[in-house]
Amino acid sequence: MKIFVTGATGFIGRRLIPSLLTDGHEVTALSRSAVRAKKILGERAKVVEGNPLASGSWQEEVGRCDAVINLCGEPILKKKWTPARKRLLLDSRIIPTKLIVAALETAQRRPQVLVSGSAISYYGSHDAELLTEDSSPGPKEFFAVALVVDWENEALKANRLGVRVVTLRTGIVLGRGGGALTEMTKAFKFFAGGPIGNGRQYMSWIHIDDHIGMTKLALTNSGISDGLNMTAPSPVTNREFMRAIGRTLGRPSRLPVPGFVLKLLFGEGAGLLLEGQRVLPKKAQDARYQFLYSALEPALANVLSSA
Repeated sequence: MKIFVTGATGFIGRRLIPSLLTDGHEVTALSRSAVRAKKILGERAKVVEGNPLASGSWQEEVGRCDAVINLCGEPILKKKWTPARKRLLLDSRIIPTKLIVAALETAQRRPQVLVSGSAISYYGSHDAELLTEDSSPGPKEFFAVALVVDWENEALKANRLGVRVVTLRTGIVLGRGGGALTEMTKAFKFFAGGPIGNGRQYMSWIHIDDHIGMTKLALTNSGISDGLNMTAPSPVTNREFMRAIGRTLGRPSRLPVPGFVLKLLFGEGAGLLLEGQRVLPKKAQDARYQFLYSALEPALANVLSSA
């Protein structure tokens, strides 16, 4: 399969692409810097230089491929959510997706499938209610919900072109060398780890190896379309999650992080940490996907073994 990938050098992309190449696929990666991308991805990946936020010759590559994986998007909690930051979060997701769909529309030979990024914030804030792909989106007056719903809607426009669309509703991705877990473990190394806020909010997580496996499932399983929950089948509360980190690292997990501190740091974005969703991967389970890490502690042990 010939696969076109955006967001290729990000936390997930830089791990996904070598796996796709190992499986025998041909990968074309879009990057603003071909030199940097080659250093990260290796020589086996074809790299097309271009700006995913602007129309360009890179769009012609879409029509030369069998599938598109769209992982573009600024990190969601890297900085405080000012109005300018919120605009950047939107543009970095919506604009590349629009340009991909535009490329699909003009392609002489359209790819069979578009696999596009999304997030479990689609569902909004919930307590212990179990959520599946059949659950309704949250209220759009909340930015985190509106961001993801609008992002998915742009991708789903490819359906009218006869392209199967899968949106990857991703939870907290556990992997080495980046992602949310790197930030969460910093306090533990100074014996200052503990729950966030009241600790009762649910955290739906996935090991990066399963994220890659489920992305491949979305590529190849024609029975999967629309939203796909990218989470392990065992979500836990934040308090349980932090205790598991503490046990894995051999550190205490008793010092809570007050909510007001997070609100000072991230503004409205703190809601992603202080509120939660208990999300189940029903479609993946129905497709008999075999999780490599279905329980939290083995996943943490794998990721933090060299931490």
